[in-house]
Amino acid sequence: MTALIIISCYLALLLLLGAFSSRLFKGTAADYFLASRGIGSFLLLMSLFGTTMTAFALIGSTGASFKDGIGVYGKMASSSGIIHSACFFLVGIRLWSFGKKHGYTTQIQFFRDRFESDKLGLLLFPILVGLVIPYLLIGVMGAGVTIEKVTGGAFPSIFPAQGVGPAGVAAGAIPFWLGSAVICIVVLVYVFFGGVRGTAWANAFQTIVFILLGVITFSVIASRLGGLQAATQMVQEHNPEKLRRTVHDDDILTRYHGETAVYEKKLARWEAAPIDKKGREPRQPAKPHGIGKLKFLSYMLIPLSVGMFPHLFQHWLTAKSARSFRLSVVAHPLLIMLVWVPCVLIGVWATSAMIGGKPVIPYGFTNQNAVLAKLVKELTTPLLGGLLTAGILAAIMSSLDSQFLCLGSIFANDIVGHYIGADKLSDRQRIFYGRVFVILIVIVTYLLALTRPGGVFTLGVWCFSGFASLFPLVFAAVYWKRATKAGAYASVLAVAGTWLWLFAKAGYGANRSFLFMDMMPVATMFAASAIAMVVVSLMTRPPTQKTLGKFFA
Repeated sequence: MTALIIISCYLALLLLLGAFSSRLFKGTAADYFLASRGIGSFLLLMSLFGTTMTAFALIGSTGASFKDGIGVYGKMASSSGIIHSACFFLVGIRLWSFGKKHGYTTQIQFFRDRFESDKLGLLLFPILVGLVIPYLLIGVMGAGVTIEKVTGGAFPSIFPAQGVGPAGVAAGAIPFWLGSAVICIVVLVYVFFGGVRGTAWANAFQTIVFILLGVITFSVIASRLGGLQAATQMVQEHNPEKLRRTVHDDDILTRYHGETAVYEKKLARWEAAPIDKKGREPRQPAKPHGIGKLKFLSYMLIPLSVGMFPHLFQHWLTAKSARSFRLSVVAHPLLIMLVWVPCVLIGVWATSAMIGGKPVIPYGFTNQNAVLAKLVKELTTPLLGGLLTAGILAAIMSSLDSQFLCLGSIFANDIVGHYIGADKLSDRQRIFYGRVFVILIVIVTYLLALTRPGGVFTLGVWCFSGFASLFPLVFAAVYWKRATKAGAYASVLAVAGTWLWLFAKAGYGANRSFLFMDMMPVATMFAASAIAMVVVSLMTRPPTQKTLGKFFA
């Protein structure tokens, strides 16, 4: 009940903040979707960082490091800090300048003009919406699982125990369907009334909350485990492979990676294979490993996804001036480190954490999404557990709001506004259509979340891979004069085709350790996108002088 009361108070505060920000709303479409392009340095930093730090960063990173070890930080966080800032500087500021000069509200408006194609918007719209929905699922699922784990025992007579084993839900816990529904409703309310200004204020508040509470919780968990050195020593004794990037112990791999069965089949075929006519023996199959070099390096492409996130594009356009980006470019990597380091260490410690000779996380625990919530419940007081839960929800909701709003903006401006005619729609009508589409997306996301489609980390990687593979499109649009309409179509279609093909090969996400040519699927998709853009652009007619003058004067 303590955790539940704290969560309820936090959600009530968010609703009050939404009510306050709605009073600042000027009633125009430009204010609802872009805050009248008046967001300063601090709010821009909080919006950009809060939007990129999702359940993927908190819940997903803890669960992934619990499974794969400390190498998760290197393959995601360290590269993200540098690459995100580079995208803000190289892409974000240029897109902001185009948006201010030509009055853009969405990505699709920019791409239509840059590539002189009305139909390109119709191709991009379902792809962008289709990639954002899994991103939304990450947040809704993360919120539901977290509330479910920390509220066990609150209402035993109303909500009986669900499930069996270590991943089961304790009696009295707020069920997944109810917790995720409440989060969706709260986010919907302040997005509905406050628009992007309400989202910016909420993101600033929530970002401060989850950073402070995350650091405090990390300190408390480390203290309960005997300190940083003692907690790490337990990992060194029981699961030393979690402290290495590459794993060589096949017995450990049997437990954690499930690759031994595949390796044994390959080994059997190798042993049975005859020596060829030249006396050469067949090549022995490679032993299974943890995070291989090619996999590790190909992960560095995933942070490029921020260059194509439609919700980040919308936040970039809200900036008051180009100088507003300075703080974000400098401080963003530091904030990423401040959030990811504690989460990854907690996940590594969870593999071996012992209290009174008993493991905190039972052997065989497979619900990676629940690792953080489980540790918080077992190692902290109900008060701190409730506060950290509020912090986790803050990180989740600071992304959900921006994503919901950007989809409403795309629908209102790029579909309804563009094809009905901007001059035929009043600002009030444009806002109405945006709000209606937001409601529909919330309903669809919630219904999909009830099916619990895969782990948070895996779902996030596929979503980010799609956006990262579209990065050549936006980079070429901003910097390459020779990029053509046909090249843009080829690039987008190459991404869609390779994403669907590789996703199907991975069992539609069921194979969580799927690699293609020992690399993350994003490497193949990115290469296909870039090659298609360059080759087709060079083979087709260049853009008109009018377009080149508009974007490269």
